[in-house]
Amino acid sequence: MEFIDEALIEYAIKNSSEESDLLKILRKETNQKILHPRMLSSTIQGRFLSFISKLIMPKNILEIGTYTGYGTLCLSEGLQKNGKIHTIEINEELKDFQNHFFRQSDKKNQINQHVGNAMYIIEQINEEFDIVFLDADKSNYVNYMNLIVPRLKKGGVLISDNVLWSGKVLQKPEKNDLDTKALQKFNTTLKNHSELETILLPIRDGLSLSRKL
Repeated sequence: MEFIDEALIEYAIKNSSEESDLLKILRKETNQKILHPRMLSSTIQGRFLSFISKLIMPKNILEIGTYTGYGTLCLSEGLQKNGKIHTIEINEELKDFQNHFFRQSDKKNQINQHVGNAMYIIEQINEEFDIVFLDADKSNYVNYMNLIVPRLKKGGVLISDNVLWSGKVLQKPEKNDLDTKALQKFNTTLKNHSELETILLPIRDGLSLSRKL
């Protein structure tokens, strides 16, 4: 679901800093070779993730949901020299595709890949995080949030994707629509969380930024 006219989106892209050549190739090959390329972050969203990362200059980033690694590379652009990004993907079949691009990045030694169940893997990573990017299974968003917030540094930022869910969050969900129900609960929980300050932005499919107080 796009909330702004396509011509205006193109205008915004033309008047924003460009993504790298590596990211352009990754985007092209994702659309050519990988199922469900709509899951890829948009150009504007990618530049937004990079911008936030550069503002915060994080030492540790956690990404839940790697997909083809586009968001990983965008977020890595702001890492401190000795910083790390831990990125988790449940689909093992995507690892070789991700690695093809990660190896070409100047941040390749700062990217830690994990494959498997994120709820389990997060507990094994002994770090506090400056940024967490949440873009995984929507039905577990509240569970991820409960696990993440205690690990988020004071002033750290949780970025949550797909929180408008193609506008479905405005509707009464069907009985079996667990994802929409979960996102409605997640959005309300974020807003009312005593440890977080949140703004929900209508960027692409909705991005929430939550700062730990």
